[in-house]
Amino acid sequence: MSTSSPTALVELGRAAKAGGRILARSSSSARNHALLAAADLLDERCATILEANADDVARAEAGGADLTSLDRLRLDPGRIDAMAQGLRDVAFLADPVGEVVDGWVRPNGLRVERVRIPLGVIGIIYENRPNVTSDAAGLCLKSGNAVLLRGSSSAISTNLVVAAALRDGLVAAGLPAGAVGMVEDTTREGAVAFMQLTGIIDCLIPRGGSSLIASIEEHATVPFVIDGIGNCHVYVDARADLDMAEAIVVNAKTQRPGVCNAAESLVVHRDIAAEFLPRIAAALVGVTLVGDEATRAILSDIGTATEEDFATEFLGMTLSIATVDDLDAAIDHVTRYGSGHSEAIITQDIAAAGRFTTEVDAAAVVVNASTRFIDGGELGLGAEIGISTQKLHARGPMGLRELTSIRFVVTGTGQVRT
Repeated sequence: MSTSSPTALVELGRAAKAGGRILARSSSSARNHALLAAADLLDERCATILEANADDVARAEAGGADLTSLDRLRLDPGRIDAMAQGLRDVAFLADPVGEVVDGWVRPNGLRVERVRIPLGVIGIIYENRPNVTSDAAGLCLKSGNAVLLRGSSSAISTNLVVAAALRDGLVAAGLPAGAVGMVEDTTREGAVAFMQLTGIIDCLIPRGGSSLIASIEEHATVPFVIDGIGNCHVYVDARADLDMAEAIVVNAKTQRPGVCNAAESLVVHRDIAAEFLPRIAAALVGVTLVGDEATRAILSDIGTATEEDFATEFLGMTLSIATVDDLDAAIDHVTRYGSGHSEAIITQDIAAAGRFTTEVDAAAVVVNASTRFIDGGELGLGAEIGISTQKLHARGPMGLRELTSIRFVVTGTGQVRT
């Protein structure tokens, strides 16, 4: 580990490492017991959590936080209930630990199996959202991993209270409280030290914006999976059902604009642009539109989209629009500006859909549905710890299986190699 890491952080990491070894060999029922106990504690401590959260929100408002950040930070009884229910849902998911992925017998009689095992200690570094504290910890514990949580200063009071419930849940199940560690140092220097806990953190997962991702890429010395920026596109093809396209674009942009799978850019085929663009502009109530020259020739009252606009994850009620000549140009636009997260095509042309899903390089490609479905719960994973835009180890929504590694187990009857 980094010799610059503060003593308290190193001790927290060592406790997680020791706790992780016990979790890895614990029974599924014990881990489920811990999650269910923690869920009950969240419900019981709702008033305490809300009090801590009110302090965090007041501090954020005084510091000039924007509405999106405040929404992510603020809890209410319904959100706390959802956090508790999330832990219960995870407890009832199938346990991936010990699953035999595949196996075979060699001609010499050796039996080879590939078996899922926990990664070890997972570090989560995240911004604003206190629900990540319970969501991430729940997934890590279910998959037999210890977790080190490092939230932002804006949510520290809430995070500490939520983490205490998780730790007490572990104790209630006879498991070590140290398997959940909450880092109290929220300084930038503390964040860098966290990213450099070599020998303790086995996999680091960031949950935040571009500045956090850049810091990880610059400073981290431990393995990491990027929970990436979501500059997501919806392409409306020449053979799109325009009623369907309107409903999908409105949902993808406005249903929850501050999340990574919300649409940030609309790409429209020139053949249907004159009909569709005025229609979608009227439907996107409250959304600021900016477009390229071809789009503004039809929607003359919208702003001009710059290169930066097309490359931006707005996380708010702004949408860039490009009008393109054909499918090739649409794929080129998505390739140039996309972040590799989630991209959608609306079309009744099977060949066009096939080309889009084959040629667009993204973690998820959607045909005739909203990008908002790229979520672990919506895709049947039960829950997710993030959406990876990388290609190694995990890509797309990361559920329980993505928090495990594969071990070869080879069983013989005395064979020796000649």
